[in-house]
Amino acid sequence: MKSIFVQIASYRDPELIPTIKDLIEKASKPENLKICIAHQYAEEDEWDRLDQFADDGRFTVIQIPYQESQGTCWARNEIQRHYNGEDYTLHLDSHHRFCKDWDTECIDIITNLQKEGFKKPLLTSYCPSYSLPDGKKIDDIVYGMRVNIWKDGVALFHPYAMEKTAAPVPSRFYSGHFAFTLGQFCKEVPHDPLMYFYGEEISISVRAYTHGYDLFAPHKQLVWHEYTREGRSKHWDDHSRWFDRDNASKARTRQLLGVNGEVCSPCNKNTFKEYGLGEARTLEEYEVYAGIKFKDQTITHRCKKNLPPPGIPGDSIYYEAKDYQIKLNKYDFLYDDIAFATVVMEDDAGMVVHQDTITSDEIKTLKQSDLPYVAVTRSITGANPLRYLIWPYSQSHGWGDKVVSYF
Repeated sequence: MKSIFVQIASYRDPELIPTIKDLIEKASKPENLKICIAHQYAEEDEWDRLDQFADDGRFTVIQIPYQESQGTCWARNEIQRHYNGEDYTLHLDSHHRFCKDWDTECIDIITNLQKEGFKKPLLTSYCPSYSLPDGKKIDDIVYGMRVNIWKDGVALFHPYAMEKTAAPVPSRFYSGHFAFTLGQFCKEVPHDPLMYFYGEEISISVRAYTHGYDLFAPHKQLVWHEYTREGRSKHWDDHSRWFDRDNASKARTRQLLGVNGEVCSPCNKNTFKEYGLGEARTLEEYEVYAGIKFKDQTITHRCKKNLPPPGIPGDSIYYEAKDYQIKLNKYDFLYDDIAFATVVMEDDAGMVVHQDTITSDEIKTLKQSDLPYVAVTRSITGANPLRYLIWPYSQSHGWGDKVVSYF
């Protein structure tokens, strides 16, 4: 019989026990589950006791006082150290509900994908939601994942409603709260314990793909997720210096993926070891497949429109307009007959990326203001300016002094 290594990282979560019970009750073959829990607990949380599972041989519980926890990815890594050759693995949070026979459903999907020629399929996406306190399944939408924003160079995702299909859909991104695949994934693509929270999903997306895994979003509801986190303490609530770990995690992600041109030193393998990229495919191949460019934090139109991958080399880039504020100082506009000013934006290489005009109306607003300066906004696309140059023109004195400021 096929075994499943179930990974649950729980942090002071009152939904942990209801999740475990539903996981077991809804499985068609609960005897084949091997459930490993990173139980990050507080003594004062009376409801957070796993004594009822102490004599159940299916369970491995790693007891971690919450003060000793080092974050989500660290806890997931602790779990994966207990993988013992199970056929499949299910990666979860600790607040879920499940469809009937979820285990058979997931295995069947993976098996069918393998029959189609995908040697290492990975089923992953954001799940529909359920409500508290009754656990009612409130969402019957099938979701994919899309790039929402770049935060400090790290791509973050939001769900989007997919059209209904008869089979799983090729996907770009890995979900931190639901993934089902071959058990060997725990050895081949283990969680990096130095990651904190942001960076987990995009780094594993790329690592999985470069290790030869093919990502798919499920075409049916298999698992539900609770998104609000109401009544639950989060790691960053209890750890005052959490942002140090978060900043280090985002820096590590940028280095792994070459965001903003950052590179590993001395090289990827030595820096990241077992937490680096694979050799079955390259980072560049992932960028083409997903339609994402890490160096300049852009995506293709195909990716923006949530069209299924793969992309093709040369896909057009989608540039989202960004607003930049330009500060106009009265001391730079001393003459009464200044008709306009040229503003030039440059990138860090000194290349001009945008040129515009400060109008006479904007100059008039500046002179009438009670403040020594006013800010005007310019919206540009496809560039990341570092600084701007303002060059006013007076009808009686000609071009004035150039003033350089930084965004």
